[in-house]
Amino acid sequence: MRHILLTAILLSCSITVFCQQISKEELTYLTREWNGERFPDGRPKVSDDLLKRMRLVTHDEAWAVLKNAGYLYQYADGWQVINPDSILIGRAVTATFLPGRPDIHNAIDERGKAEGKRGQNSWPVDLLVPGDVYVADQFGIHVNGPTIGDNVGNAIFAKSGNGIVYDGAIRDIAGLKEIPGFTSYFTSYHPSHHNQPGNLNTMLVGINHPTKIRQTTVMAGDVVLGRDGGVSFIPAHLVEKVVITSEIVRLRDMFGHERLREGKYTAGQIDTRWSEEIERDFSQWLNDHIDELPVPRAQIQEFLKNRTW
Repeated sequence: MRHILLTAILLSCSITVFCQQISKEELTYLTREWNGERFPDGRPKVSDDLLKRMRLVTHDEAWAVLKNAGYLYQYADGWQVINPDSILIGRAVTATFLPGRPDIHNAIDERGKAEGKRGQNSWPVDLLVPGDVYVADQFGIHVNGPTIGDNVGNAIFAKSGNGIVYDGAIRDIAGLKEIPGFTSYFTSYHPSHHNQPGNLNTMLVGINHPTKIRQTTVMAGDVVLGRDGGVSFIPAHLVEKVVITSEIVRLRDMFGHERLREGKYTAGQIDTRWSEEIERDFSQWLNDHIDELPVPRAQIQEFLKNRTW
């Protein structure tokens, strides 16, 4: 009877790897404002081009766009960082851990073992693909909390080419620092390990569900922007707007600074809403320098096409 019940549970979860992994239908529904390409599991697949252009976006620029769109809780700071001078960009794969409870942990573990899996902390890692960022809510646990050391860290980097955002303690920090490109944000370091004999303190309850990282809500497929000590989580459907806004701000700053150095305009003219004369000058400046600017030519042409002067 027990075998029959376990088989029935597994069949009911046939759409996903594990029942705690969100279904494709639910993930698609929760991210329904995204109209682009998706991964087979339903996760939004923001283009590699946008990820590349995101590398020049600042938190200030992203925050302004998100705030204006009503997304007020997408930025978290106060991290420890591996490779603090580098930038972390990628699509989020989320994992949610809770404090260990034997009955729930054992049920989840039994189901995973029936599928040939070992070690719950590795299950989300198995799903990573190039360009992903592993984002885990480890509920900030410190002593006996780490589920990521240099072995799991190397597996994460091998699969994704990226680092992590991890609200909890990591271990083997010296080994993690030896991984080139493993730009990572984490809460603390401790040499201990989770789930030591007689101390079941963590269990994996969600993969790619909405999860909480500090004061933010993160959804699978969000684009992670980690730089300058902080992390922004940008909903997939707003990524292009964030990138284009950043590029326009960057160009306007370049133009404004150049004209100020030339003495053509005063600081008061540039540091307020521009007149139509300055806007026309800006459009002409874009045309004259279109192949010299740090924004793709096609993006500048699209911007100019929508201008009314």
